[in-house]
Amino acid sequence: MLRILGKASSINVRKVLWTCAELTLPFELEEWGSGFKPTDTPEFLALNPNAMVPVIQDDDFTLWESNSIIRYLATRYGDASLYPTEACSRARVDQWIDWQASDLNRSWSYAFMSLVRRSPLHQESQALSASCADWSRHMQILDTQLHSTGAYVAGSHFSLADIPIGLSVNRWLETPFDRPSLPAVNDYYQRLGERPGFRLYGCNGTP
Repeated sequence: MLRILGKASSINVRKVLWTCAELTLPFELEEWGSGFKPTDTPEFLALNPNAMVPVIQDDDFTLWESNSIIRYLATRYGDASLYPTEACSRARVDQWIDWQASDLNRSWSYAFMSLVRRSPLHQESQALSASCADWSRHMQILDTQLHSTGAYVAGSHFSLADIPIGLSVNRWLETPFDRPSLPAVNDYYQRLGERPGFRLYGCNGTP
């Protein structure tokens, strides 16, 4: 059985858990990370030298980095409906997965640490304001894309890209600050709420 090392509150671990739900793939979750088993031990570092979750072990194959993990799982256990095999369609899915990990993720980092984690190192008002503005700008990019497709981030059908993007939308809506109105994003969130995996690991009260 697939072994997942991480904690269910982590947004990156939840990507993997939701992907497993979409694939109806059984797994065992071992809770590692802050509040659970420490990731700076020789045992964990032998699996991931970055000391970060998630890590998976699939038989004798070990893999870290959440977006690499969900691509691997979808390729090995899924079909083209979740992660297309045709080059252009797959590239479109990968584009939005990578955008979430780079541009969108960076934009919310300071605001999330300040407003949700209450980090004392992230309470500078100008930096917080700049992060909130940048986050809103990136979410407006997403709103435009969703308005264009009328359904999901990479097109008319749910795909692997909607897992990291959907979790990001949940974080956006669960973080307490003044947000611009984004009708297409709100409609998308309601659409994702019809999926059992999203209800379990996305809109489950965890930012």
